[in-house]
Amino acid sequence: MSRAVSDAELLDRIRSDDPASFDEFVRRYGDRIYGFGLRMCGEREDARDVVQETLIKAFESLKTLHEPRALRSWLYRVASNACLMKRRKGKFEPKRELSLEELMPAGPESAVFEVPDSASPSPEARAELGETRAKVREAIRTLPPGYRIVLLLRDIEQLTTHEVAEALALPETTIKMRLHRARLEVRRYLEHGPRAAAEGAS
Repeated sequence: MSRAVSDAELLDRIRSDDPASFDEFVRRYGDRIYGFGLRMCGEREDARDVVQETLIKAFESLKTLHEPRALRSWLYRVASNACLMKRRKGKFEPKRELSLEELMPAGPESAVFEVPDSASPSPEARAELGETRAKVREAIRTLPPGYRIVLLLRDIEQLTTHEVAEALALPETTIKMRLHRARLEVRRYLEHGPRAAAEGAS
């Protein structure tokens, strides 16, 4: 069963006041919204707030959403707005550095974030791997928020360019430009360090 059909059926159940429908909605999207909030905001407390705000908004508004194909982009629009509000309130930057495992999704990762691993790495390989992981964490953290949110939605959450544009209320051309710049900055940071990335963003 395709995602669009499943979402259509779920929306029908929500609009019909099926008491189990919202629990199913939370099971389907709650963890994904939490993961996005954690990667965007960097704090578990903020990510939990993002989930709560998104689900409350969804509970209030899902009955008026008549296009199932727009469900994912609508949800991420609400979650993105909640994340950016955290930034405006001065709560955006993490108080501690998250591990790479906390930042990365559970499923297949975009190639830009892949870090080579080995079943039995030597001490030298472990040290190199640790250094690479730290650089990946820092590269993600230092992306400008407008680039970071596009990269997360497109490469990690696997939304289409059209869905990202809908979620952020931006033209698709802007999304493509920001995604391209974000990927370049991450690659530049990993290859040459923060100064080169900053120069590339200027």
